[in-house]
Amino acid sequence: MDEHTLDTGVAPPARGDPAGWRADRPESNGWEHGTLRRAVIHGVRLYNSGEFHESHDCFEDEWYNYGRGSTESKFLHGMVQVAAGAYKHFDFEDDGGMRSLFGTALQYFQGVPPDYYGVDVLDVRTTLTNALDDPQVLHGWQIELDGDVPTARELDFEYAERLE
Repeated sequence: MDEHTLDTGVAPPARGDPAGWRADRPESNGWEHGTLRRAVIHGVRLYNSGEFHESHDCFEDEWYNYGRGSTESKFLHGMVQVAAGAYKHFDFEDDGGMRSLFGTALQYFQGVPPDYYGVDVLDVRTTLTNALDDPQVLHGWQIELDGDVPTARELDFEYAERLE
């Protein structure tokens, strides 16, 4: 655990036992990197509400805390690409750009646990792979967090706004 990624205000997962969390780590409510979990919560909620640019910003800002090649870095870089690819598809109708970003995201997700910080990474990878052939699979798809599909609240927008 790094002091600069410690955030004791982040709650344990709503359900499950995701990679990145352990019940016997009380000093951080179980999270190895509490700031990563906080960024994930806000980023996923914003993505699920169609706020792809803001979602991207949440993941990107946290990505800078981790060295190259770490699982945290690969995961966050992949999530940056997911949000950017959706932004290309939905806001610019640029499926070529979406495919390029999703292809890169899939490379980053290699070796990332299937349930990382509560995100169903296996479902994300499957959806991205399917979207390479048929971008329409993105319509109605949302990212699962702790077995749920949360959507944005005012505090998520406030979080993203503070990143600017």
